[in-house]
Amino acid sequence: MWTFTRDVEAYAKAAEPFLMADPVRNTVALTALAGIRAGLPADGALYGWWTDGGQVRGAVFRTPPHPCVLARMPVEAIAPLVAALGGDVPEFVGPVEVTREVQHALGSPGRVLPERLYRLGTLTVPQAPGRGRPATGDDVPLLAGWTRAFFDEVALEGGDIMSRVTRRVAAGELFLWEDGGEPVSMAGLSVAVGGVCRVAPVYTPPARRRRGYGAAVTAHVCTVGLAERCDQIVLFTDLANPTSNAVYQSIGFEPVADYAQVTIRP
Repeated sequence: MWTFTRDVEAYAKAAEPFLMADPVRNTVALTALAGIRAGLPADGALYGWWTDGGQVRGAVFRTPPHPCVLARMPVEAIAPLVAALGGDVPEFVGPVEVTREVQHALGSPGRVLPERLYRLGTLTVPQAPGRGRPATGDDVPLLAGWTRAFFDEVALEGGDIMSRVTRRVAAGELFLWEDGGEPVSMAGLSVAVGGVCRVAPVYTPPARRRRGYGAAVTAHVCTVGLAERCDQIVLFTDLANPTSNAVYQSIGFEPVADYAQVTIRP
């Protein structure tokens, strides 16, 4: 049975223990929950959890304009979920076995972005010129431009990017790689939830690519995370980009599970 609410604390009370049982695979749901509880805007948010035999066995949330986020859940929960949402799920993301079932219920997708969740094993720090540092308020305009370019490149909705970047810089979640004193790449590192931090986004301007900066800034934020914030570090990759998948594996990331982001209406 699905239960829905617009009260984030009611959702947290019911679903957070279920999500925390696997903080690696549920990293998106958990970091979003932490952000919303800390004051991140979530106008129009809807939260839900699936119970079976008195136990929570699935969870979902949607914070427009972002995709509907699906945690793992049994197959029999999908049809009731789609029905409860009135078929109005234009975009969703989650474990591939779950997103496939939603596709079957809703019809042919307009676009499918296959993703893979990786977890850091043993970090191998690459050799690249320059150094990493935390971003500061002075970096916000540059980071906002790069973040907008990142979302444009992956064809995803970024929301209010300036507010996002300003908040993340203030929270110590964005980092830069500099070469010769000039910023050449960026990476984000989420707050730790359940001992897990997530790296996102990682962006290097096209003119600066193929010099090892992306790998270097990723390794830098991993070093910071393990030293100061968390026990495990994860990230998602676009499976259609073999270069980025190879780069992350070269510094120690190991595959965990496949996910997909699906747009029903083009």
